[in-house]
Amino acid sequence: MYSLAAYGDMIRDRGRMDAYATALRAAVTPGATVVDIGTGTGIMAFLACKYGAATVWAIEPADVIETARAIAHANGLGDRVRFVQKRSTSLTLPEPADVVVSDLRGVLPLFQHHVPSIVDARRRLLKPGGTLIPRRDVLRVAVAGAGALYERHVTPWERNDYGLDMRAVSRLETNTWRQCHARSDDIVLAPEDLAAIDYATVHETGMSGRVQWYASAAVETCGLLVWFDADLGAGAGFSNAPGAPGLIYGQAFFPWPHPVRLAPGDTVALRMSAVLVGEDYVWTWETRITPERYGAPKADFRQSTFFGIPRSPASLARRAADHVSSLNGEGRLDRVILELLEQGLPLGRVAHEVFAKFPDRLSTRERALDRVADLSARYGGEEP
Repeated sequence: MYSLAAYGDMIRDRGRMDAYATALRAAVTPGATVVDIGTGTGIMAFLACKYGAATVWAIEPADVIETARAIAHANGLGDRVRFVQKRSTSLTLPEPADVVVSDLRGVLPLFQHHVPSIVDARRRLLKPGGTLIPRRDVLRVAVAGAGALYERHVTPWERNDYGLDMRAVSRLETNTWRQCHARSDDIVLAPEDLAAIDYATVHETGMSGRVQWYASAAVETCGLLVWFDADLGAGAGFSNAPGAPGLIYGQAFFPWPHPVRLAPGDTVALRMSAVLVGEDYVWTWETRITPERYGAPKADFRQSTFFGIPRSPASLARRAADHVSSLNGEGRLDRVILELLEQGLPLGRVAHEVFAKFPDRLSTRERALDRVADLSARYGGEEP
């Protein structure tokens, strides 16, 4: 969930906003119906109105939608923007829209349920021949030179001022990618296309791509930089490549387990994939570096964000298919609350009853009501 400051940063990002404004101006015709997925504070919805939309469905599951309502009222747009606080995948329209606009990306387009949400919107919410904004994203990848990008990952664990060996964390950290704001001189082997996401046709939520480079000079390398170039339609778009005007997205740095010095003629072969698991993506990057002449590889790295998460044997065992579980005290408390909510009791009555049954877990009636209200907001009423 974004803060209001983060939404402000998005609006101040002129490279992003100007491109979206250009694409919306071209796509929205007088009287059009527009769907804005993830409206936030409503900027895209209001621009659609400015460019002639008769009706805009502004979809946002978070409470920031109330801020968007206030802005719509202040700008006299309350009768044209219809706010819906739920996920777009739960929305049903009276008729399909002419335009669907969104920016649900993170640092990269493969982020949480961005792609599935666009696939669903294209299928259910958009008229045949309607316009999707964005139209296409191309993922780009380059080899990064050793330096500050890598040091940020390893320095706390491999070198510290307290005489402690903390290198056990390095394996986890080098199986984790981070947002960065790289410079053009951080790139030592030129960018290549990794994969393209065409939102008019995409069905798969994942990605897989292969890239190969040949070193022309000796250089120290430490990992990969990944970013995307966006095509919003109507000639509008942007790139968050290193060295381009800075955008809110930044780039993703995928480190190698250790730096590798390349010699002229060395080959760097990469296979990278992303698979949506639950709420986010598991990234895998496999890199093989071989010398120009026949010989053993200089490096053969197999990395994945799956290995970047600390996991104890006990926690893994609790997730096994043959594990037999039982509810702890917190689980029993929540079960009682949900059962009382299912009976249609007011929240205050539910809080009173659970406080009487679980005084050791709920120290005050106020805490009991907070617990009940949280579960009611998460599971009560209409699907979010």
